[in-house]
Amino acid sequence: MNWDDESSTAEPDARIVGASAEGDDQAVEAALRPKDLSEFVGQEKVRQQLDLVLKAARQRGATADHVLLSGAPGLGKTTLSMIIAAEMNAPIRITSGPAIQHAGDLAAILSSLQEGEILFLDEIHRMSRPAEEMLYMAMEDFRVDVIVGKGPGATAIPLELPPFTLVGATTRAGLLPPPLRDRFGFTGHMEFYDPAELERVIHRSAGLLDVEIDTAGAAEIAGRSRGTPRIANRLLRRVRDYAQVRADGVITREIAEAALSVYEVDSRGLDRLDRGVLEALLKLFGGGPVGLSTLAVAVGEERETVEEVAEPFLVREGLLARTPRGRVATPAAWTHLGLVPPQAAGSGGAGNGVGTGQQGLFGA
Repeated sequence: MNWDDESSTAEPDARIVGASAEGDDQAVEAALRPKDLSEFVGQEKVRQQLDLVLKAARQRGATADHVLLSGAPGLGKTTLSMIIAAEMNAPIRITSGPAIQHAGDLAAILSSLQEGEILFLDEIHRMSRPAEEMLYMAMEDFRVDVIVGKGPGATAIPLELPPFTLVGATTRAGLLPPPLRDRFGFTGHMEFYDPAELERVIHRSAGLLDVEIDTAGAAEIAGRSRGTPRIANRLLRRVRDYAQVRADGVITREIAEAALSVYEVDSRGLDRLDRGVLEALLKLFGGGPVGLSTLAVAVGEERETVEEVAEPFLVREGLLARTPRGRVATPAAWTHLGLVPPQAAGSGGAGNGVGTGQQGLFGA
């Protein structure tokens, strides 16, 4: 199954280290979001380029070019869209690709836009094809054709639109068709944050939450945040709760370590599911290769959950590799769990650089 398959039935990632925002997380995120580009931490290249685009548009007295932001969940795409609206002193309309399933849905939104308004379209790659084709003309000519009637008697009525700025966000830029991608005047790719940048995010959020935290405590949380500000803020709130209930309210390295141990988030940001996948792969299958379905059964999770929720981070961390023969643990996975790989045996051994193979486990 392709990792990017849109037909996936995997459950939303609601773990403490999950990058999605649901329920209360969304309200807290809104309070912690920076209001302008000067407050935005990280993404230096995107921030500088976007600053030029917006300043030039303001000096011309024109609407900004359409903007496409791509990157993993939790890196700040929604925040940047709101900053764009604030910088342009314009209202913002927020919707998402899955909510636009018919061209009429999009036409209703576009026809109600004000001049200069920002339209933020999250998960733009999940928009329906008819709506997508209507968006081409709207972005380029600020016009849409509304079809009235059906069959031979159908008539296309052109509808002029006021100039607006579309800000599209996607976690899977490769799924966007080239004609849509080419209509964006600026494209910014959001990278994962390094620990130093996440420390700055954590210190800023701690100040807004009125939480006392020292440098070592912030560094400990940052190192377990998977390079994602959304996760860093979530972990900060959970450590704050622990410090409030079981300590004096000040977050130190020791308090952060104890709190995140309670929530089963280890030193590299792996949680129970991540470690369960690695332990099954190493202890039951000698490091692999093993098929995805077999691995999922061993972990007691759905195949899609293992593939789409656990594996992406494990692959990015260099702890697991996907091969034509199946999933294989890397030497770093053995080291992280404190295990010693079995001796290589034949061509399936550790000499391939990514795992020990099942031959070493079964002696075949």
